[in-house]
Amino acid sequence: MAEEAGMFMVPQTIGSVLCCKCGISMQPNAANMCVKCLRSEVDITEGLKKHVILLHCLECDTYLDPPSTRIRAQLESRELLAFCLKKLKLKSTGVNLVNAEFIWTEPHSKRIKLRVRVQKEVLHGAILEQTYVVEYVQQDQMCDACTRVQANPDQWVAAVQLRQHVAHRRTFFYLEQLILKHDAAARAIRITQMDHGIDFFFANRSHGVKFVEFVGKVAPVRSRNDKQLVSHDTKSNSYNYKHTFSVEISPICREDLVCLPPRAAISLGNLGPLVICTKVTNSIALLDPLTLRHCFLDADQFWRTPFKSLLTSRQLVEYIVFDVDFVSPEVSIGGSRYALADATVARMSDFGKNDTMFNIKTHLGHILKPGDYALGYDLHGANSNDMELDKYKNLVIPEVILVKKSYEEKRQRKRGKPRSWKLKSLNMEVDDTRARGDQEKMNSEYEQFLRDLEENPELRFNVSLYRNKEYQPSDMASMTDGEDIPSIPLEELLADLEIKDTEGEEEDMGE
Repeated sequence: MAEEAGMFMVPQTIGSVLCCKCGISMQPNAANMCVKCLRSEVDITEGLKKHVILLHCLECDTYLDPPSTRIRAQLESRELLAFCLKKLKLKSTGVNLVNAEFIWTEPHSKRIKLRVRVQKEVLHGAILEQTYVVEYVQQDQMCDACTRVQANPDQWVAAVQLRQHVAHRRTFFYLEQLILKHDAAARAIRITQMDHGIDFFFANRSHGVKFVEFVGKVAPVRSRNDKQLVSHDTKSNSYNYKHTFSVEISPICREDLVCLPPRAAISLGNLGPLVICTKVTNSIALLDPLTLRHCFLDADQFWRTPFKSLLTSRQLVEYIVFDVDFVSPEVSIGGSRYALADATVARMSDFGKNDTMFNIKTHLGHILKPGDYALGYDLHGANSNDMELDKYKNLVIPEVILVKKSYEEKRQRKRGKPRSWKLKSLNMEVDDTRARGDQEKMNSEYEQFLRDLEENPELRFNVSLYRNKEYQPSDMASMTDGEDIPSIPLEELLADLEIKDTEGEEEDMGE
């Protein structure tokens, strides 16, 4: 502004002085010494820790934060950096932390190195900044929990007993995939497969409680717990217990036909009483196939007035559809599409024997067309001995209730061919002494579970599917396979991570 007015301005220059030690010219500071001489006179890293020992557990990959806290951190992670800086206790030494970063070391060297930059006020108010290297040595020392497990692998503190009193294991196949996806059983020291369920064993009671809470969020369950005294120290007044959690899953499964008790039907707005279970999460979704009325029954409501299935998915009968006439337009209920229609069907087992046909009403009008096959419950020939059904007087029972479309005949062409996807499984202990028939039954149920995943996109939404590297598609197979067979698109598959030694391959590429 003064220059614009034409005024004379004296240029400002920065003066220089001579260093009192070496005599070189420098800008003046409070100590009248250059940076080199100042560092030779004062070492702000003196007294700071440069060698630290970290106690590391190889089994659970945790570090000990005295006196008893365990910290889980990966190499060169933010959590490990904060833990290492905490061990230096820089605030108590009067220096300020400016920056810290890892120096790369071999993972098997048991060494962690940090480059730390600190600053501190030195002679006559001058601020000096300096960088130094801290070396951390990892010493392997198992934590108390891993020590107990190594001494006795069967030494557990909490056991969770999952049970479902039904004649199949399809619920546990689905629950196993949910546990794998959310890594809910990562703390389990042992998993055992039982006749009507699975047992999970944990080294800590809190891990068992957390697992029970997870199961309660994905399935309608009721649980109770008990404890047994193992040992008692009268001097320290300490007790050691073994805790057992008994978790029972609702016997109502997807695709089951249910006859609601009169009390439950009234509380649900006179629904049914014959309804189909369409979905099971932490609540049970029920649908009336004749009116498309639906409701959701949570775990508390179900266990207040429990009931059983009238017919299960193992009693489904295959039908062929001759005619379909729409009664109402397509609607969306709970994320699934349905449409009421009048249909004419006949049992596949009656072909060539009689001309028995059934005129029924179905909720599958949006996917069925003449010539299709469907699976349903044969109430015309079923011999049901259900007490809840006998309570309803003058109830008109439909002859057939269709549940889902069938692709069995089209699957015959693909029988024996591998799938393009696969599932992971828990590391469970299985009783090898079981009968051959039980193993064949389980294999058949698992195959049916895989088919359900292919047919129902909503069911596989919470399941992690992985690409099958052994699958090799062929043009001839794609031409002969039916186009209407449900399959899982490739974009829904995950790549299974495999860590391999590629050092030799890299050397070959470098040559």
